[in-house]
This record gives sequence, C-alpha cells and structure tokens, in this order.
Amino acid sequence: MSDFLRVFLNVRSLRAVTRELTLEQLNEGFEKLAAIVEERRESEESMRKQQEERTRKISEYKELLRAEGIDIAELLQGQPEAEKTSKRAPRPAKYRYTDADGQEQTWTGQGRQPVPIREAIAQGKSLDDFLIERQ
Repeated sequence: MSDFLRVFLNVRSLRAVTRELTLEQLNEGFEKLAAIVEERRESEESMRKQQEERTRKISEYKELLRAEGIDIAELLQGQPEAEKTSKRAPRPAKYRYTDADGQEQTWTGQGRQPVPIREAIAQGKSLDDFLIERQ
C-alpha cells in the first residue's frame, strides 16, 4: 500500500497531516473529494444499469428462442469453428559458422548474433564472409 493510501485511509494519520491546513483548504479538499466520489458513484451506477440491461436482453432472447423451439446449443452448433492459423515456416539459415566445439552451425540472421560470428567481426572479418551461398 502506498504511503498516500496509508495516510488517507487512517483517521489518526489523516488528522495529523491535516493539522497544518487551514479550514478553507480543508473545505476545498473536501469539496473536490466529494465531487470525485459522486462521479465514481454515477459511473458505477451507469455500469450496473448497462449490465442489468444486457442481462435482461439475454433473458429476453433466450425466452424468444425457447418459444420458437430453438435450443441454444443447437444454434451454436451451426457456427463453423474459427480457422486455426498455422505458424509460419521457419526462416532458412543465412549464415554458417563453426562453434567453439568445432561443429558447423547455422544462423538465420534473426535474434542475437552468435558469439563466434561476433568475435570474428571484432577481429576484422565481415558478416558477408559467413553467408551461405545460394544455388
């Protein structure tokens, strides 16, 4: 909990902090806080009413479907499943290098640069020296 909330929600701490304020400053703060509280009440009341309206409409539609003899599960069965997107094909290797164990490795050019390539570039080689020739 932040220090502000600890003071704001504790009466004794709040009294101690507000002793330094004048009565006018306290009244001004009270009016602003009251306005904020009222705005929040109105906002939450509006959200509650919207939710109630939504619930009422859902119940109304369910009743209409029942009156027509349509089962909700049956209604949903007619919907085609959303097509599953497949992963894209892996990128082909673009660079070839030999690692510290002497094994030949490849790198697509995406992500972190492998250490052997990075070290070779630091020693003056070019990234083009590691290109895999395409036929």
